[in-house]
Amino acid sequence: MKAVNELRLHHRRGGRGPAFMAAPDRVDQLEIIEIASGEIVLFWDLAPRDAARRARVMTEDLQTLETIDFLAKWSGDL
Repeated sequence: MKAVNELRLHHRRGGRGPAFMAAPDRVDQLEIIEIASGEIVLFWDLAPRDAARRARVMTEDLQTLETIDFLAKWSGDL
């Protein structure tokens, strides 16, 4: 089953402004949540620009990869 049917990406921003205008000390959070249980299965604290870039790539992967492949790809050290 495609990952988009079982997982969702939540991007929690550490401030109101866009990533390119973010303060140097701002931290954004990315969470991959299992829809069935509501549990967080993957989590990252990142600089705003890195979080925005990674969220775009992860959104594409959610649409194209199977759940097991998505988790295998993103669960390693990045």
